[in-house]
Amino acid sequence: MKKLVIYSITLAVVFFNAGCKYAPLIAIFGTPSYNEIKIPAEYNLTEHTDKKILVLVNQPGWLGAQVNLPYYLTRAINTDLNVKVKIPGGSLVSYSELAEFRSNQPNFSQFSPKEIGGAFDANMVLLVTVEDYELNELAETKYYRGFLDVRAALIDTATQERLWPKSAPSKSIKVGFEVERRGQEVAVARLASACSFCLVRLFYDCPKTKYKISEDKSTIAGQEWGR
Repeated sequence: MKKLVIYSITLAVVFFNAGCKYAPLIAIFGTPSYNEIKIPAEYNLTEHTDKKILVLVNQPGWLGAQVNLPYYLTRAINTDLNVKVKIPGGSLVSYSELAEFRSNQPNFSQFSPKEIGGAFDANMVLLVTVEDYELNELAETKYYRGFLDVRAALIDTATQERLWPKSAPSKSIKVGFEVERRGQEVAVARLASACSFCLVRLFYDCPKTKYKISEDKSTIAGQEWGR
C-alpha cells in the first residue's frame, strides 16, 4: 500500500513538472469525437419550445391540385419539429386544422401570414413557398425521378419580423432523387420528407454525422432536372 501511494505521488509530480509539454495531449482528451460534433443551428428553436408554430405552405397554381404538397410538407415538417426540435405536438398547427380554416375563408389567398398565424394564436409562422417541383416516371417503369425546390422563412406573427434567415429574405432548400421504385405517392412523400429534414436541421444543433442526406441537392439548379 505504501509503495502504491509513493508511485501515485511520483506520477502526479511528473505530470505537474511537465507543464506545457503535455498540454496538447490533454487537449486531445478534451476534444469531442467526430460523433459528438454538432453543426450549430442557424436559428435555435429548441430555445423557444414554449411558442406555438404554424407551418404555412404556399403551392403555386401551376402545380395542380392533384399534387397536394402542402399536406405532405406540413405533415413532415411538423413531425420533425416535434421529434427533433422537441416542439410539443399541441404547439404545432396540424394540416387538417389549417385546411378547415382555408375552406371556410373564400378570400384565404389574400390573407397575410400574420392574419393566418393570428387565427391560430401562433407565435411564429414558418412560411414555405414551393418554387419548383418535378416528378417524372422513368420510361413506363413505374419508377420516379423527383426534384423539389422551396424557399422558407420564419416570421414573428405579432411583429411580422423575419426571425430567420437574417441575411436574406428566405432560405432555399433543394432536394431530389434519381430513382424511387415504390410508386408516385411514396415518391412525393419522400421529397417532402427530405425537404423537411434539410429545413428542420437548421433549427437545432444537429449532429454532424446526421446532417447530410443523399437527397440534399442545394447546389443543383432546377433546369438540370428538366424544367
